[in-house]
Amino acid sequence: MNIESKEFQAIQEVNQLVAQSKAAQKIFQDWEAEDIDNLVSKLAEAAEANAERLAKMAVEETHFGNVYDKTLKNKFASSFLWNQIKVKKTIGILKEDESRGIIDVAVPLGIILGLIPSTNPTSTVIYKVIISLKAGNSIILSPHPSAINCTMEAVNILAETAKKMGAPEGLISAPKRVTKEVTKALMEHPDIALILATGGSAMVKAAYSSGNPAIGVGPGNTPAYIEKTADIEKAVTDIVTSKTFDNGVICASEQSVVFGECLHDKLVASFKAHGGYFLTPEESERVGKFLLREDGSINPQSVGKSVEDIAKMVGGLNMPPGTRLLLSEQTEVSHDNPYSREKLCPILGFYSAASGEAAYKLCRKLLENEGSGHTFAIHTKNEALVKKLATFIPASRIVVNSPSSLGGIGGTTNICAALTLGCGAIGGSSTSDNVSPKNLFNVRKVAYGVRQAGDLN
Repeated sequence: MNIESKEFQAIQEVNQLVAQSKAAQKIFQDWEAEDIDNLVSKLAEAAEANAERLAKMAVEETHFGNVYDKTLKNKFASSFLWNQIKVKKTIGILKEDESRGIIDVAVPLGIILGLIPSTNPTSTVIYKVIISLKAGNSIILSPHPSAINCTMEAVNILAETAKKMGAPEGLISAPKRVTKEVTKALMEHPDIALILATGGSAMVKAAYSSGNPAIGVGPGNTPAYIEKTADIEKAVTDIVTSKTFDNGVICASEQSVVFGECLHDKLVASFKAHGGYFLTPEESERVGKFLLREDGSINPQSVGKSVEDIAKMVGGLNMPPGTRLLLSEQTEVSHDNPYSREKLCPILGFYSAASGEAAYKLCRKLLENEGSGHTFAIHTKNEALVKKLATFIPASRIVVNSPSSLGGIGGTTNICAALTLGCGAIGGSSTSDNVSPKNLFNVRKVAYGVRQAGDLN
């Protein structure tokens, strides 16, 4: 089959899929808010009931992460998320301001296209379905080619549950075939109201170039700054917990540790006590060559792998039994140094700074190297410093005294629970929010006249 016929067939398939989704959304937008909430609640229940099975499928198919943590993420994307957003108004009248003569009305966008990453395939399906339907939209999910089976199983579970609840056919759907042509046709279809793009930079760029509105996210490269007033043991425990969660595939997870040089020996001892292994200079060089490919990209074979898997692929690492993560002492920050970039696996750069000011600037430099607008973590008891750095560090999420991966997604903090984390304009994203239902509806303004034209003079 030639390229032209592939594209024609893809367009035909996509037209049918989108037409069905559009018809379903037109029916669904007239549902009462209470009925929508009842449906979404049942979807969350169904997803949680299948959380472990979907996690096993995801690990078996993608070889990323581990079953226990992916199960937790599936539950986070279902019941945890639903409990947070269920009281939010997302349909109809949001608020009335009689004194100003203004009424705000929430209006669904229409069809949401959810692009699904291979790193978090089932949890992202659950999350995007719940936030899209909560705002009165229909959704089409586009799986990653390396995670088709587990993604489609998650879609089918939710679609079948919706059907049993009386939802129109096509409210939750996915293409039968996953090809580049189908994904491209979906992104460019004029009836797609918004693309929710979670995944690699190339895919996010394609979403923004599609001609349709999109919310995409850039790479994370979270520096974790341990300041001298921090509870060292808690900080190290939080970082190890975060960086090893699902073998490090959450984009808000720590990528480097930055600290004042006076803390060096204490931190080395603490990380070792918590399962950290410090690579020798020779081992750091070999692991670095494994991480960074000749074209300057991070080796996908490292993504979501345990330290044992990485050690086998690299060979010759003299790490002790019980090692949970690898650390490499570094001084350079550049695109050519993988330890100063996003590593979606249990590997951390370890940076000592001569002073507090040098540490702040180093954290900023790490984010500017990769990950501008994403996430910054700080461990400190100095509240004034937190507020100071909030205006200095180019990050949309500043996670304080918490595991960054779980804090960034709203698990251990009170920011919105989300698996799509906006990076703002500085990071090439259309929002800096943790994307939630509020990003998936328009606000219609009803405005009463309060003055005459002549009053404007």
